[in-house]
Amino acid sequence: GLVVTQMCFGTWTFGDSKWAVGGVGEKDARNLVDISLDAGINFFDTSNNYSDGASEQLLGKALKGRRDQVVISSKVRSPVGEGPNDQGLSRLHIMRQIDGTLKRLDTDYLDLYIIHGWDSATPVEETQRALADLVASGKVRYLGCSNIAAWQVVTFLQAAERGDMPRFEMYQGYYNLVGRDLEDDLIPMCRHHNLGIMTWGPLANGLLSGKYRKGGSGRRDSDMFSRFPPLDAGAEQVLDVVEAVAAEQSTSMAAVFLAWQLANPA
Repeated sequence: GLVVTQMCFGTWTFGDSKWAVGGVGEKDARNLVDISLDAGINFFDTSNNYSDGASEQLLGKALKGRRDQVVISSKVRSPVGEGPNDQGLSRLHIMRQIDGTLKRLDTDYLDLYIIHGWDSATPVEETQRALADLVASGKVRYLGCSNIAAWQVVTFLQAAERGDMPRFEMYQGYYNLVGRDLEDDLIPMCRHHNLGIMTWGPLANGLLSGKYRKGGSGRRDSDMFSRFPPLDAGAEQVLDVVEAVAAEQSTSMAAVFLAWQLANPA
């Protein structure tokens, strides 16, 4: 029932502390959010571990006074400290993190709360019940998952059904024309169970924009992101073809890559 725009603005680039990838400050963050809203985008994604929480804080400031116009998603699972309970999907960690996320975003509720990976140390039922309690409390509206295998998603869906609890409504994963692992199991699973799909890395950290072919620089020049996200074999040949298509259509390579993804009915 929740309606979002096809395009979502991801905010991993907001902030300049640990795990930062863009160094975008408050002024530029507001400008980027304004551009997105003016273009009709109503969907904004962040995470509690993006730039040590600075991403959530900057997004909250940029959206101040416009909260009811947008859908906001954030995540929980990744390390946010050095302690043994500063990560994972235990009830303890989830209950601690949601309040910090809401405070940084300056909002009373989160539209979509996403688990940011699998936690083999915590029973699925414990995680699902904690998330269900957040929905019941009004702090969270909908639930989703990210970066887990198809069988793991189904394990959560089964736990939700057994316990008559709110289930995951969407899956977020890495997907583009040179990173197509999602097609093997996850897209068929999502279609079968009627889960929405939200992707990250649709331009593979800018590689698929073609800017590196023209002498441009970016995150993939750094050691941390030189091979992240990963690419399928034959990526350069795909870039050759898309470059030709973009020239023929008088548009950008990025537009072609995004159009290809948006054409997928899933």
